[in-house]
Amino acid sequence: MTKDKNVYINRELSWLQFNARVLQEAADQSVPLIERLRFLGIFSNNLDEFFKVRYATVKRIDEAGKGGKSELGGIKASDLLAQITKIVIDQQSESLEILDSINRELEREKIHIINETKIDSDQHDFIKNYFYQEISPALVVIVLNEDVGIPELKDSAAYLNVKMSSKTGPNRYALIEISKAMDRFIVLPSKDDSNYIIMVDDLLRYCLDDIFNIFSYDAITAHMIKITRDGELDFDSDLSKSFVDKLSRSVKGRKSGDPVRFVYDKNIDDDTLIFLLERMDIDSKDSIIPGGRYHNRRDYMGFPSLGRTDLLYEKIKPLPVKGLSFHESIFKTIAEKDYLIYTPYHTFSYIVKFLREAALDPNVKTIKITIYRLAQISHVASSLINAAKNGKEVTVSIELRARFDEEANINYAEQMQDAGVNMLFGVTGLKVHCKMCVIERKEKHKLVRYGFISTGNFNESTAKIYTDFTLLTSNSKILKDVNKVFNFFEVNYMVNRYKHIITSPHYTRTKLFALIDNEIENVKKGKPAYIKLKMNSISSYKMVDKLYEASRAGVKIQMIVRGLCCLVPGVVGMSENIEVISIIDKFLEHTRLYVFANDDDPKIFISSADWMTRNIDNRVEVSCPIYDEDIKKELLDLYEICWNDNVKARYINETQDNTYRRNDQPKVRAQFDTYNYYLNKLEG
Repeated sequence: MTKDKNVYINRELSWLQFNARVLQEAADQSVPLIERLRFLGIFSNNLDEFFKVRYATVKRIDEAGKGGKSELGGIKASDLLAQITKIVIDQQSESLEILDSINRELEREKIHIINETKIDSDQHDFIKNYFYQEISPALVVIVLNEDVGIPELKDSAAYLNVKMSSKTGPNRYALIEISKAMDRFIVLPSKDDSNYIIMVDDLLRYCLDDIFNIFSYDAITAHMIKITRDGELDFDSDLSKSFVDKLSRSVKGRKSGDPVRFVYDKNIDDDTLIFLLERMDIDSKDSIIPGGRYHNRRDYMGFPSLGRTDLLYEKIKPLPVKGLSFHESIFKTIAEKDYLIYTPYHTFSYIVKFLREAALDPNVKTIKITIYRLAQISHVASSLINAAKNGKEVTVSIELRARFDEEANINYAEQMQDAGVNMLFGVTGLKVHCKMCVIERKEKHKLVRYGFISTGNFNESTAKIYTDFTLLTSNSKILKDVNKVFNFFEVNYMVNRYKHIITSPHYTRTKLFALIDNEIENVKKGKPAYIKLKMNSISSYKMVDKLYEASRAGVKIQMIVRGLCCLVPGVVGMSENIEVISIIDKFLEHTRLYVFANDDDPKIFISSADWMTRNIDNRVEVSCPIYDEDIKKELLDLYEICWNDNVKARYINETQDNTYRRNDQPKVRAQFDTYNYYLNKLEG
């Protein structure tokens, strides 16, 4: 295939289009008002991580003197940096317009976000008291002068740059750090049936004279700035240090990584901006973005609800799984058949029950589990510690390099290690991203295996907002393969053969290619042939090329891709048989599901792996086959519900315009209809 510019969509630009879909949710007036603010927060948080990781990577390629066209889908690194900055400036401008619109609607709902110019006498007393009691004792203020350089600003923290102007002397500058420990939104006393909120930024502006009363000045102003740093971890080569020590040092070092983005209030004085850029050594290769009055809009994810449930999504009550009971042994139940848990529609508590039962059951001898991201308060971790204290042989493979969760994982790893858990800290050169657990239980003088394989993290917090499949099974063939993966963790030089599961880095590409080739052969023979895929991202050019090959052969391919998609669908002669949609809604779509027609005997897999090079070549991943016929039908039903979404689905196409799918069919909103699907199963 000719590698021209239309063959692939650049992954960075595709990711920005995904974040534009998040921004669409903030603009969608059918979304409850406070939820729209929270989507603005998600948009901003996503952008922070994008600059820490992806922009920083492209910048490294450019600074290394490489063009980067082969790695970046045909775009030079320097050109891509410029394109990214332009797109982000436009998106930031749009996000400010959306925020203004939301604020006007909040006022109609009698929720007023006031600034320092709108404070009345009653609010004055409350604010001054709040400042002296809550803010002032912990305030970090840095006075800038010629003798003292600007200290390294914290990554993604917001700062108020203060300018003290004097008619008789030089200007004086200072920085006020807006600490994450401060509440960003301060709820003021309500009055006249109205709620009032002031952002801590404006509270600080109101109290500038209280902070700087030892200085003389004629005027004082404050404008916000924020810096984003390279989020890559750099490991030293000191062989005497443990991996945990190296990682801990590297996490701390991230806070002083090279700057990659500088955001400033566009109303800041020109001389102040020049002063900051020069003193902070910000250059043209860093993304310099004019913004609004407020940065760190990610904090809107925590906007107070004020008791206004009418301005929030209705909370769903997680449903039980038909056939599973909290009052009976989970091992006894899954010994009879497999069960599928689909969070957040089902309760995550079944996973915790499985582990708690394993911790207490005298017949359970071993527990092995992989952990990628734990909740801040983790019942999963406490269950494993409980099991070790009860004499079980517990093995935990924990990925300490789960990006931006390294610190939390290190803390839990140390707790589990202290409790006697056998800790495995990944595999050299690979991240362990698979999600699985296997236990061995003594039954009638032999060891019987039970376990679960999931598409998502064993995390109570994210299970409330991420959609993920977990298969509970006692299938000895699947669990024998899973156990081999744990053996690989301990003896890395042995490459096992697997008869059922598909694993990265050794087999995923070849196995998936074989499944796709089977569809190509079937369509040539006139047999039923199709591929249905659901994943977070696809950026592996080899996987994209293979799907193009299947499309040219006539295989119909449907894809639901939430995030970045480097594949260009619908191009005659290349991908005309491929359709791609993306769904952004109340929950984060996180499931990976692969369906291959196989001549009307579908082969179905749930997986931890996206179709990205890192998942296929640089991580340990597991794709698990589904053998239970009822669950296979259930997964096909769920795929069809998602595919038929005509409320929150967007088309992914060459124009990358994020057009909503709209048609004259009955309304299908996948996430709402999925909940109703399970509700009907319970009632039926």
